[in-house]
Amino acid sequence: MMIAIPDLLDPEAVERVRAIIDAGDWVDGNVTSGHQSALAKQNEQLPEASAAAREAGGIVMQALGASPLFFAAALPLKVFPPLFNRYGEGQTFGTHVDNAIRIQRGTEFRIRSDLSMTVFLADPSAYDGGELIVEDHFGVQRVKLPAGHAVLYPSSSLHHVTPVTRGTRVASFFWLQSMVRDDGARRILFDLDQSVQRLTAQLGGDDRSVIELTGVYHNLLRRWADA
Repeated sequence: MMIAIPDLLDPEAVERVRAIIDAGDWVDGNVTSGHQSALAKQNEQLPEASAAAREAGGIVMQALGASPLFFAAALPLKVFPPLFNRYGEGQTFGTHVDNAIRIQRGTEFRIRSDLSMTVFLADPSAYDGGELIVEDHFGVQRVKLPAGHAVLYPSSSLHHVTPVTRGTRVASFFWLQSMVRDDGARRILFDLDQSVQRLTAQLGGDDRSVIELTGVYHNLLRRWADA
C-alpha cells in the first residue's frame, strides 16, 4: 500500500527544518548505503549522528506523533530516526530495494524495514526532475509532492529517484517497523479504520454499527499485530 500524507509538516515546521539542515555539514550520501544502493546512489546526506540531523529529526518525529493518518496507515512499532538528503543537478538514485534490516550506527537500535517514508522539504517548483518512482503490485507511481507532504510505501518495493536537472531536491527519509508485518493486512486495517471514521462522523460514536465495526477493527489488529 502506498499512502500520501498531506501537510505532515506545516510551512513553519518546514522552514525550521530547512534552516537547521541547510546550515549542516553535508557528506556523500553513500554513508548509509548497502552494496547494491552504493552502485546507484548519487546524492548528499547529513550524517545521521550530527546535531543538525538529530534536531531536525525531532521535528519530524513530533509531526508523526501528531498525525492520525500516519498512525492509521503505518501502525508503527519502531521508527528509524529521520535522515536527510539532497540531490543537486545531475544527481540521482537508481532502482533499488531498501535493506530489510536497518541498524542505527553506534547503537543497538535496529528495525525490520516494513515501510519507507519520504518527507518532501522543497517545493516542486524549486527543482526539475527528482521524482520518486515506486514500483509494486499497485503499479508504477511517480511522486513529487509539495514541501511538508509525505509518502509512505512498502520497503520491499523497487524504487528510484529520477535525475535532478535544475535546482535542488531536499527531503527527509527513514524506515518503519509496523506492528502488522503483512502489507495486505495493513491495507485491510487502514480501509476499515477510514470507514469507521467516516461512519462515526455521520452516525456518532455511540451508534451500534460503529461500535461493532470498531470491535472488528481491534479484533483484527489483535490477531495480526506483533506488539
